[in-house]
Amino acid sequence: MTDNEYDYDVVVVGGGPCGSTISTLVAMQGHRVLLLEKERFPRYQIGESLLPSTVHGICRILGVEEDLRQANFMPKRGGTFRWGANPEPWTFSFGLSAKFAGDAATAYQVERMRFDQILLDNARRKGVEVQEETSVVDVLTDADTDRVDGVLYAGPDGVRREVRSRFVVDASGNKSRIHTRVGGQRRYSEFFRNLALFGYFEGGKRMPAPNRGNILAVAFDAGWFWYIPLTEELTSVGVVLMPEALDRARGDKEQALLDLIQQCPMIADYLSDAHRVTEGPYGEVRIRKDYSYIQEKFWRPGLVLVGDAACFIDPVFSSGVHLATYSALLAARSINTALRGGADETTCFEEFEVRYRREYARFHDFLVAFYDMHQDESSYFWKAKKVTNNTVSEMEAFVELVGGGSSNEAALVSSGAYARGRDAAYHELADLVAQPVQEAGEDRDLLSSTLARSVSKEGTRIQIQAELGESTDENVPVRAGGLVPSADGLHWSSPQQPAG
Repeated sequence: MTDNEYDYDVVVVGGGPCGSTISTLVAMQGHRVLLLEKERFPRYQIGESLLPSTVHGICRILGVEEDLRQANFMPKRGGTFRWGANPEPWTFSFGLSAKFAGDAATAYQVERMRFDQILLDNARRKGVEVQEETSVVDVLTDADTDRVDGVLYAGPDGVRREVRSRFVVDASGNKSRIHTRVGGQRRYSEFFRNLALFGYFEGGKRMPAPNRGNILAVAFDAGWFWYIPLTEELTSVGVVLMPEALDRARGDKEQALLDLIQQCPMIADYLSDAHRVTEGPYGEVRIRKDYSYIQEKFWRPGLVLVGDAACFIDPVFSSGVHLATYSALLAARSINTALRGGADETTCFEEFEVRYRREYARFHDFLVAFYDMHQDESSYFWKAKKVTNNTVSEMEAFVELVGGGSSNEAALVSSGAYARGRDAAYHELADLVAQPVQEAGEDRDLLSSTLARSVSKEGTRIQIQAELGESTDENVPVRAGGLVPSADGLHWSSPQQPAG
């Protein structure tokens, strides 16, 4: 097809933070973008705890920082944990550097119905054509080249229609109907084979200032609880159960959640005067399982998977929206560059995939280490998660998960060498957390550890790009023959091309 035969430059499937972000970043470059969302916003969604890179990086680039301030979301300065050998809760804060101290080192706890609406409305304002209550049935392909060049969708009237585009972006999440069309399989983590059971409560207690808005994560023998203060009254409460404890979630979901709360004294105390919300979008006790996975392939000509359509990792460090919006930024750079002819499609999307797998692997690595820090040998769950003493076969499974065929990860060379190389970093993190807690909620300099610095690295760069209006990445590719971000941070360029 010729360029003028396409209806749009890009069709984005899914209107959540990932879909809204990529559609906006592409439309801001003057390209024609259609976003198709199967539901009518506002709609319920989990994933309510944000990181600073999303709030002060991505959202600032999108132009919605003021909208977030006006929404009066709960400020979040970090996380508080009853985790590891310490009997008292400890806290880490987001003070990544002196440059981003103060407001820029905080994030928000958000009601996703409101947060996602802000991003979708912003996409409309930035020129994206949005169609809600529209389900994508399948992708369309060119008969001669087998390249994806559009989608088949059904609108609110149920009538099926075709729309042609130069690129299709699957941002429709873990329940994507078209993720299989890139080829390859979705591989579920052997390490994080977990189940989440969650609901909402009113009247729960709050931690003392300045940690009142922090996410609280509390480990117990069957897994761990999250406790997220969304407003002064409303709290999101969920339990992540390990495979060995899944029988505790059988039967009535509400009763199972209430029983598990009583098995975790700290959460039971925080909810002692609270009652569960039983009506409206927060009135249901929900279950999500098998939610840590990664696709074998992230793209094929004309089609790219972003956000949860490509991969998802355990939520203990609130990485979901960060990974989704970060992948949207990477994919937007690839699409913007390919559309203006700055580099060929293969080079652009290989860069996207390598960098997204790399960020996923960082969080996976960090979380594997974090789960290893509990010292209660009587707990069958924690005992099973002793990663630094894993057998080679288990580590090989981990390497297979995080490596990926095109990721160029050092882990692919030797799983044994990978385990030995990470052993010191695992112990560094554990030793940092194991320091005595003088008082409940005491700050812990978690982000000084090697593993924590690795997961905060890209987020800090995004914040700097948003602050300065340009990329400050080093002009060194992450792989042989790779690209680097352009000066504006919204395209790719070769290392020899500093201008963007």
